[in-house]
Amino acid sequence: MSPAVRMGLFYGAIFIGTGASSPYLPVWFEHRGLSGAQIGLILSLPMLARAFTAPLLAIWADSFRLRRTALILMGAVITGLFALMALPFGFAWWAVVWFAASSMFSTLSPLTDVIVLRRAQQDGFNYGWPRGIGSAAFIVANLVVGWLVARGSPELVLVWMVAAAAAASLGARLLLPPDEVHEGGPTPGFAERMAGLKGLLADRVFMTAVMSAGLIQSAHAFYYSFSALTWRRQGIPEDMTGVLWAVGVTVEIVFLWFLEPWRRRLGPRRLLALGGAAAVVRWTILASSPPLWALFPLQALHALSYAATFIASLQLVQALSTPKNASAGQAINSALSAGLLSGLATMASGWLFDRHGAAGYLLMGAMALAGTIGAFRLFGMRRLDPA
Repeated sequence: MSPAVRMGLFYGAIFIGTGASSPYLPVWFEHRGLSGAQIGLILSLPMLARAFTAPLLAIWADSFRLRRTALILMGAVITGLFALMALPFGFAWWAVVWFAASSMFSTLSPLTDVIVLRRAQQDGFNYGWPRGIGSAAFIVANLVVGWLVARGSPELVLVWMVAAAAAASLGARLLLPPDEVHEGGPTPGFAERMAGLKGLLADRVFMTAVMSAGLIQSAHAFYYSFSALTWRRQGIPEDMTGVLWAVGVTVEIVFLWFLEPWRRRLGPRRLLALGGAAAVVRWTILASSPPLWALFPLQALHALSYAATFIASLQLVQALSTPKNASAGQAINSALSAGLLSGLATMASGWLFDRHGAAGYLLMGAMALAGTIGAFRLFGMRRLDPA
């Protein structure tokens, strides 16, 4: 089995979990009696803290000799935490347990990105191939869990998540290469690793890039948290929600697997601006509660609003960081796009969903517009000009 396929299978082990939790965990929380505002708060708390938790977890991960060690340990802990969510202790209990589990679960992917991006450079394969395998696993989870929820109990969502986390822990040991964190030298001390993190935070070009990408990526918050419930209000069943999510991720896979030459010609700055513009269109139209037939082309825009901006952000971070602070750089990128900015957007989304329904997408359109403006600012920064 090739290294690219092995690492793709590990992405799959991660994304069979997020493919269930992203659209259907809110359904599980609603089944347990929580309101939209409570769901938004629970989902947003770990996102808000991710600006601190993700970089700290990345620094902790770099204290091991092998990059995969931290992934094995976090996967095992997440499995236990997901199982604890089954205990019926109410809102406060779920908020605390989900905070811990989500903080670690969301860090698995950026730490894996560091391994795969480095291997892609060394071995000459397209990063999009292993990442696309993960996206395919996301589709499988969308469809299967949507079918299970429509015909069974929302409790099956949590059962699926526990099994997926266990698969991620085992997969980190069996599928990831034994790459060393600091090749050819001793592991830097905590102070040195913190200095690398502070250097990135003080870098104006780096922060402009990750803030712009973060605004566009976090504009997916209302979609991730409340699309299933919004479409249910429109009379669209959960299994069709799985199909709609699958359409979005399918076009994402096409982008990752087959548009590599086009992506290289455009470069990360143009990709980011194009993805932001597509996000503005997507969220503005969704705010009007369009009919079912119109949702399919809107879902196809996921290839740009998510996949293009995600790849652009990875490339920008890689270009603006060094091997010594690569983990911290990707963690900061994730902490903003799937963390602080997404947390604020998700918290607002819960309030907007309760009061305005699908019109809450309008805030997402405004965020995407702000990120697109930031993307255009990157064109004046010479450090990102081709050599």
